[in-house]
Amino acid sequence: MGFFSNLFHKKETPAEPAPAAKPAAPAGDKIIYAPLEGEMRILSEIEDPVFSSEALGKGCAIEPSKGEVVAPFDGTVEQVAETSHAVGLMGDNGLEVLIHVGMDTVELKGKGYEPQVKVGDKVKKGQLLLKFDMAAISAAGYKLTTPVVVTNTDDFASVEPTATGKVTQGQEVVLVK
Repeated sequence: MGFFSNLFHKKETPAEPAPAAKPAAPAGDKIIYAPLEGEMRILSEIEDPVFSSEALGKGCAIEPSKGEVVAPFDGTVEQVAETSHAVGLMGDNGLEVLIHVGMDTVELKGKGYEPQVKVGDKVKKGQLLLKFDMAAISAAGYKLTTPVVVTNTDDFASVEPTATGKVTQGQEVVLVK
């Protein structure tokens, strides 16, 4: 998947054949369920300009209250950042979603993160994807704000958060039409 490869600075070898045409997203509304427990945040109001500008796509952010990320829908793991702070998923529902735990946490070089999946794994909604040490990440001076972004936003008419306040894993948080 080109977007995740570019985002995580993976170089594609020129010998690779061109990717097959992307399958059309299944018709109908799509739901992203909360991959974390915590407090919902409006993406445009978080302190990171790349995410708040929605340059990577629309979605939401969550201030986590528990150091676990679960699958927000059934799909396939497309990318796990080398530094383990982010996971990219391709949903069976046609959504490409990036879950990025913390702000500027790439600088931690993986310290405090324990991926529970690898690229290519098929996952089910609610399956544990990543554990992270909230205390260690905060103690190192990093914010835990976690964007949950639909990276193929342009493929859809709308991507709108549906929840406010405290959310629990598995609760509907974003509706995509």
